[in-house]
Amino acid sequence: MDYLKAFLVGGILCVIAQVLIDKTKLTPARILVGYVVAGVVLGAIGVYKPIAEYAGAGASVPLTGFGYNLAKGVKEAIDKDGFLGIFTGGLTATAGGIAVAVVSGLIASLIFRPKDKT
Repeated sequence: MDYLKAFLVGGILCVIAQVLIDKTKLTPARILVGYVVAGVVLGAIGVYKPIAEYAGAGASVPLTGFGYNLAKGVKEAIDKDGFLGIFTGGLTATAGGIAVAVVSGLIASLIFRPKDKT
């Protein structure tokens, strides 16, 4: 049942993005940024936590989940470190995901030999 919940919530997020791509003039980059910002805002006001608990990876893997983790990390760091947590919380909470993305990009570039689009 957990897989079904993750699939449905993740699929809904993807469908929303696809509709935005097809029906608006927004670029994919702007939609991605919008998803991160939506995750931050929904996480900051406490709406995203129940969604993440319900859907698991279906809500934590998409970019909204990244934004949610940023907001959650900042909240926790502010409680722990005070004002300094504003600057360190988001980075600390998302460091693992960022590191995996960088290493995966490096490995892909070594395997596939990227070229400029010319």
